[in-house]
Amino acid sequence: MTRPALSLALGPPNGPLVGFLTDPGSLWEHLGRTTARALATHAPVLAPCAAIAVTCVVVLRRMLHRWRQRHLAAGARCVEVLAPPDVAAKGGEVLWAQLSGLLRPWWRRLTTGQPHLAFEYTWSHAGLRIALWVPGTVPLALVRCAVEAAWPGVHTRVITPAPLVPPGHEVTAGRLRTARTDVLPLRTDHPTDPLRALLQAATGMAEGETACVQILARPATGAALRRARRQARRLKAGHTAARPPALAALFLHRRQVPATGKQDPEHGTVVRQSAQKLTGPQWQCALTYATTCPPKHERAQDMVRGRAHALASAFGLFADRNHLVRTRLLRSCPHLSARSFPARPTLLSVPELAALAHLPTDTDAPGLQRAGARSVLPPPQIPRPGPGNSVKPLGLADTGARREIGLAVPDARRHLHVMGATGSGKSTLVAHLVLDDVRNHRGVIVIDPKGDLITDLLDRLPDTCADRLVLIDPDDPRPPPCLNAFDGPDTDVVVDNITGIFRRIFAAFWGPRTDDLMRAACLTLLKHRDHTHQQVTLADIPRLLSESAYRLRILPTLNDPVLRGFWAWYESMSEPSRAAVAGPLMNKLRAFLLRDFARRAVAGPSTFHLTDVLDGGILLARLPKGALGEDTTRLLGSFLVAGTWQAATARIRTPEHQRIDATLSIDEAHNFLTLPYPLEDMLAEARGYRLSMLLAHQHLAQLPRDLREGISANARNKIFFNASPEDAAALERHTLPALAAHDLAHLGRYQAAAHLLTDGAHNSAFTLTTRPLPPPVPGRAAALRTTTGRNRPRPTTHP
Repeated sequence: MTRPALSLALGPPNGPLVGFLTDPGSLWEHLGRTTARALATHAPVLAPCAAIAVTCVVVLRRMLHRWRQRHLAAGARCVEVLAPPDVAAKGGEVLWAQLSGLLRPWWRRLTTGQPHLAFEYTWSHAGLRIALWVPGTVPLALVRCAVEAAWPGVHTRVITPAPLVPPGHEVTAGRLRTARTDVLPLRTDHPTDPLRALLQAATGMAEGETACVQILARPATGAALRRARRQARRLKAGHTAARPPALAALFLHRRQVPATGKQDPEHGTVVRQSAQKLTGPQWQCALTYATTCPPKHERAQDMVRGRAHALASAFGLFADRNHLVRTRLLRSCPHLSARSFPARPTLLSVPELAALAHLPTDTDAPGLQRAGARSVLPPPQIPRPGPGNSVKPLGLADTGARREIGLAVPDARRHLHVMGATGSGKSTLVAHLVLDDVRNHRGVIVIDPKGDLITDLLDRLPDTCADRLVLIDPDDPRPPPCLNAFDGPDTDVVVDNITGIFRRIFAAFWGPRTDDLMRAACLTLLKHRDHTHQQVTLADIPRLLSESAYRLRILPTLNDPVLRGFWAWYESMSEPSRAAVAGPLMNKLRAFLLRDFARRAVAGPSTFHLTDVLDGGILLARLPKGALGEDTTRLLGSFLVAGTWQAATARIRTPEHQRIDATLSIDEAHNFLTLPYPLEDMLAEARGYRLSMLLAHQHLAQLPRDLREGISANARNKIFFNASPEDAAALERHTLPALAAHDLAHLGRYQAAAHLLTDGAHNSAFTLTTRPLPPPVPGRAAALRTTTGRNRPRPTTHP
């Protein structure tokens, strides 16, 4: 059969597809008539079923939404953000760009939804608080690390979420949405901080009044991004038709009528700005504000409405191609406190969201709670204390891994300077170092002019150290152990020490004649001791100056012509003249020796040797100024320091590898560093004798200039607790660039800035926190006092 014949036999093409292609209108008319007849026939059944189906879908969707919100809110916490003194201008963009990684895969969003965050400004009469609400499904550490990375120096602390609207208050709340399509941008290029107007609108609140601005944000999903791109394409094409008419025109094969008239001359700029907004991560956001006050206030409703209008008006600064419009939020309490994400969020780019939700960059932002010192990680080469190693414990790193921080014993020989205000943790640090030295059988000498440090140590020392312990304490009823100030193998050194100590302590009342008299008296007594082998003490000086009979016993033994000439001149004077010459020295000596405890402690035969203390012993000198007086405390402590230095220099005869490490810890060190030779020479030489010095005090004004410079240059390990702004400005040269003056002035309690040596080389500065002391052992102090005094020699008196 031929092809034409076959075509005639089969007839012309027919079918639904042929009909749609040849006459689309007839197909739609046919489908419309068929659908109308079906609906008319089955309407009594289909209408209820459709209503039930729609209702079920709506109810199920709402139930799923509520379940997702409860799931996200379970275990939610708030991260309070304390702003650093200098806020990075682009920190908000860094934060929200990092947190864009919270976007979940689509298959997880179907069940548990997409988590969101809430950036909240809350005001009260106490000031402004900024917090970041984090749902329980989001790792808290991730958000805290992102915040701390965005704003260096910021502090974060975890708090329990609290209701943003106090119950029973008058409330006015609203929600801000973009007025035009989401692809049109808000303004982000502000020359000053756009939060200025917002902060000013919420200042000056009375007690009980509150205000809050809450920005809910979650990473935009694929559906939201696709809608935004379609809007951008329509904007680029100049189409302004809404979505339902555009869909109808597509199915009906009707050509959409383009907009008539001339195109906006700025159309190209708008398109470029919309394309730029859609570049990078996007966030779906909802911005809510509320103000409250107690109902007892007069005209409470007007008050909260006025403040709410001021808050909403502050966001007018963000108007550009797009702007924010406000709508009334009726049920504000559950919306705000539940942090429930709304159904119609606004799409914002990272710069737009950062402009709305960031830390105020103004240094004088009203009411803003500022962070203290920044926490800085210790360098990895800082050693850790542990059993068997020669590392002294200092504390714990206060950021990152809370690892232990220590100072190696060889580095400690280059001395440690500790400074901090009372109650900042200085004594706790010193106590830990002393207890470690005691446990490792190093020599320990502690001079405490307040007394609390020694008391804490006695309650915590091991009971096995009683045979090594020497305790000097005016509250002890037993006779104190005595260190004769005249003991020492080198007569000239002993005289220089005693004279120099008195001269520096009584500098305002010490003249050349007094210095000459003191030096001659000390030399005379010491030469008499060397000649006759009789014990002499500091208490013999007043007798030598005032008793002629005592001088007649001493002077014949002198062979030094200079001293004999001095005493010949002294004897040639009348009694009133001798009293006038000796008076300035006698009143100072008598004021010291009239205190029974002081006389027993340094004006008698020695009952212990400081060389034994340096070789593994323990000397605790509790010298409270309130009980002894300031001058007596300074003299006693200075005699102990001078004796320690003499004992240390005597180690020159011991091979270096046989010298046991010892530490001289001096609290309020400025009171006792009154030796006649420069401190820098003493610190430089002490390392060779394996004597470490720990010098602690409260502030720089306590130190004379020469002492301050000597400690700064030669005590090479530095630990600074909270300092005054003036001291912080002077100390920051030791801690820059890691820690500046603000950080040193805002260190927390038991937090310190450290600049330490490792193998003799300086590391960068860092922060640490000291450990609390172990609990005191009941009865330990009383047992140690009893044991140390059991075999103490009885003091003897000398004629």
